[in-house]
Amino acid sequence: MRAARQDTRWLLPHHAEAAGRARRITSAFLTNWHDGETESVLLVVSELVANAVLYARPPLLLHLMRDRIGSWVWVGVTDGGPTGESAGSAPREDDEHGRGLVIVDALAPAHGTRNHASGRVTHWANWSVGPAVRLCMCPDLPIPSSARVSSTQD
Repeated sequence: MRAARQDTRWLLPHHAEAAGRARRITSAFLTNWHDGETESVLLVVSELVANAVLYARPPLLLHLMRDRIGSWVWVGVTDGGPTGESAGSAPREDDEHGRGLVIVDALAPAHGTRNHASGRVTHWANWSVGPAVRLCMCPDLPIPSSARVSSTQD
């Protein structure tokens, strides 16, 4: 019997290049998924990772899930919790930064944040194609020590 879900986790470096690496990992993960939504997913992943690098402590974990038939995809970025630096006030029209969560809100049909008992925080988003909507509230994920954490299917 074929697995119903693909699930992978990657430990990312906590620096500016992490967003590009997360996009490449996500792009490969979304091979053969719905092309019309892929760019939105990639942009949201990039924004979530960039926000984690700017405003949160390490470690930084990218978690991706999708079903085999292509009806939904879930992305999560777990960080070590806030640094105490605030993202600040709403961006002004001429600001170069500060629009990450506005972009996430515009592109992801569902997104949210989960605070873990450990102090870590997961920012997640998901997309579904077709009539079924699947909202995934992420579990309390362990932070692994290897660069390529796991690729599991269930």
